[in-house]
Amino acid sequence: MNSASATPPDRGLPPRRAPWAWRLAATLLLAPMLAGAGAWSITDDDGHTLSLSAPAQRIVSLSPGATALLFAAGAGAQIVGTSEYSIEPEAARNIPRVGDSQSFDSELILSLHPDVVIAWVDGTPEAQIARIERLGIPVYRHRVQRLDDLAVSIRRLGQLAGTQAVAQASAAALEQQLRQIRAQFHSDQPPSILIQIWQSPVYTVGSGQMISDALASCGYRNLYGDLAAASPAVTLESVLARAPEVILALAPDAVQGAEWLAQWRRFAAIPAVAHGRLVSFTDQALSRLGPATVSATAALCTALKAAEPPRLGQVALPRAGA
Repeated sequence: MNSASATPPDRGLPPRRAPWAWRLAATLLLAPMLAGAGAWSITDDDGHTLSLSAPAQRIVSLSPGATALLFAAGAGAQIVGTSEYSIEPEAARNIPRVGDSQSFDSELILSLHPDVVIAWVDGTPEAQIARIERLGIPVYRHRVQRLDDLAVSIRRLGQLAGTQAVAQASAAALEQQLRQIRAQFHSDQPPSILIQIWQSPVYTVGSGQMISDALASCGYRNLYGDLAAASPAVTLESVLARAPEVILALAPDAVQGAEWLAQWRRFAAIPAVAHGRLVSFTDQALSRLGPATVSATAALCTALKAAEPPRLGQVALPRAGA
């Protein structure tokens, strides 16, 4: 007998199976686990779909605005870490800080065992978002650019956290507040307004910014709403040429606001100066991108209304201290 051609003896090994058979067996084995994975599907503000096994119970928010909106959605107790400057509502001050939208402590975030991290698309660089994803943590991309986006975001965050009932009620109340503001301050001929956010050089606000949208709700037209840049610097010559009917100083405090407006009073040719329509507004909630932004918008509308010239037939009352 030719031993080279002999069949190897049976060593008790299992019979060989085709590769497809092993794949099928593995699929059947993992099916119960896979059925539970990805059972909670959410689309974030940027159109990305997240799949979680359940509503997020441990959330890290890298955006002060998102933190405030999570509280409004009824998910404040589920936030285990947040960013610097998260001060709305008051309870947010007690949440551990993990950094800010630009820089954060990865090890600290990992130690908090979050189900999801909420990143601010317009503030957190994409490289930082990718860094979180490389840690194996799902990322919810948060973006709000208009006042109407706030209620939409509250509903989405409520779905993310499983607090839909609270989120729906909160979003509906915010929408009602916005309708009241727009009805009260609507203008068929909105005056042009220069939004000043810094002095020397003068910085303003371009299109696509919530502050611009807030002023539209107040019945005003952003003087530089045709510019795509978020916060462009503008020259004195440009302001003179565009001749704003109102100048709004959004200064860090009242002292700086008064100083900025004092500089404009030197240019009587500007209609806003000629008619005394110079307004300082320092409520920082206007730029926090949370629910308080709507209340701040109402306060801004009221301040601008007070600076309007008296209508025909009305008597102008003397200002205090005049």
